[in-house]
This record gives sequence, structure tokens and C-alpha cells, in this order.
Amino acid sequence: MSRFGRMALVPVAFPAFLFLASCAAVQSGADILAGTGQISESDRQAIVKTSGAVSATFSQITEEQEYYIGRSVAALILAQYPAYDNAALNTYINTLGQAIVYSSDRPEIYAGYHFLVLDTEEVNALSAPGGFIFISKGLIRRCKNEEMLASILAHEVGHVCSKHGLQAIKKSRLVDAFRVIGTEAARRYGSEELAQLTTAFEGALGDVVETLVVRGYDRKYEHEADDLAVKFDVAVGYAPKGLTDFLQTMIGDSTTASGKGWFKTHPSAEQRMEKVKGKIAALSSVPAEASVRTKRFEQSVAKLK
Repeated sequence: MSRFGRMALVPVAFPAFLFLASCAAVQSGADILAGTGQISESDRQAIVKTSGAVSATFSQITEEQEYYIGRSVAALILAQYPAYDNAALNTYINTLGQAIVYSSDRPEIYAGYHFLVLDTEEVNALSAPGGFIFISKGLIRRCKNEEMLASILAHEVGHVCSKHGLQAIKKSRLVDAFRVIGTEAARRYGSEELAQLTTAFEGALGDVVETLVVRGYDRKYEHEADDLAVKFDVAVGYAPKGLTDFLQTMIGDSTTASGKGWFKTHPSAEQRMEKVKGKIAALSSVPAEASVRTKRFEQSVAKLK
């Protein structure tokens, strides 16, 4: 069992679907369905009424719902990448990650943040909704000091703070769910309707995993996470140049051509580095690097196999 415990695909409570799409998106979807004759006018009104009644916006997803979505996404990630069985390294990564979380914009969430090392040489770092953050052995090997490692973790914490993972869920999945919820038949929760809702939920999880592992976040989300990484690093006392140092390493990495992992799911390191340098230059003061951190880093990753 992983440090995350049993991560079977846990279904979100039925009403949770009502919190996964904006009222405007649902109404638009209902209008389109009605216009093409796929649903009746009464069904269209029921869908709109249902969505409006719960004020269904991403910002109103409860932290508990976000956690269960994220836990299911984390289970899918661990099905692709095994956890690295190194208690000392995982403890170090968690200690470092929690220090960053404490100085972040969102230090307290439903079940806290969890950090785990993945047993793969693929260079990658992933963050699922609800505070599940992964970093690969391959990416840790690219770090030369704790500042660089902290900047990567801070970037992923930034994604969680901004709920970027939830934004990956295609609203079309939830329009399908609303179509079922808004009908009289669905109120009896028949097996066919429940099957449709299960399909919509599984599709929503697939959307998040595809974004994290295959497509990557939108560039604006990556730049936002970079800005937050600089902010969080400075707040906890790390030199923010750790992020630019890491990006510089990625620019010169010979594995870039493979187009896998981090290189496949992130915008160009050159573009990101210029923006980060500008962000750092605008700061009135920045912490200095500390040799004690480098020593701690070297001791912690020395047995990385």
C-alpha cells in the first residue's frame, strides 16, 4: 500500500456533479441539446433550474469533493508509475513540501498535502486536485541543490492552490450528467441513469489524467504556477533562482528531444525562464542560498538508485 493509503476509484457523491460546471456552461449546453432535439423543452428548463439552484461553479466545489476527485486521479497516476520504495527520500520530499505548503496561499485543505516520489527515470512532476503531488526519480536527479528541488515542489503546490487540475475537466462531461439529473427518470436513480453518471465521472477523471500526463496544462496555468513558485520560495526562505537554475538545466538536457514527461507537458523552458527572471527582478529583496541546505540535499538523495 502506498503512503496515500488505498486509492481505489472512489465515486463522488451524486450531487457532486452539480459543482463541476458553471451555470452559464450548463445553460448553454442545455440550450444546444434542446435546439438539436436531443432533449425536450421541459428537460432543458429542469437542467437549467437544477444547475442554478446549486450555483454550480468550480469555485464552489467543496474541499472534500476536490479531495476525492484527486485521490481517484492519484490512483490512476500510480497505476502508470509505481511509487519509489525509499522511505528516507519520501520523508525528505514531504518535509520540504510541507514547509512550502505552510507558506503558500492555501496551506490548509481537506486532507492535507501528500508528496510521493515515483519510481521512473522519466523527468516529470505532477499534481492532482486535493493536494496529491508526485515527483519522479528522474527529475530529482536533475536537481543540483535543494533550491532547485524546492522550486519544482513550489510550482506543483501552485497548481493545487489555483485548482488547475479541476479546470481540466471537460464541461461536456458534466452537461451529460446534468442531462440525466434534470429528467424525471433520473430522480428515481435507475440503473441506466446511474451508469451514465458513472461514465461521466470516469470521463472527468480521465480528462485530468490526460492533462497531467499527456497534454499538459495551458501555458497560462504554467506561468501562473511559476509566479506562485517564486512567491512561495521567497516566503519560506529559498533563493528563487532555484527555478531559473532548474529551467536552465532543462534547456541543456539531452533528453529534451525525446518529448516525454516534463518535456511533453510543459511549455518551453526558454520562454518560462525569461518570465521568471522578470518576476524575480521585480522583487525588492530575495533570500540567499544556504550551504546547509545543499548538504542536507546531498545526504538525502545520495542513495537514489
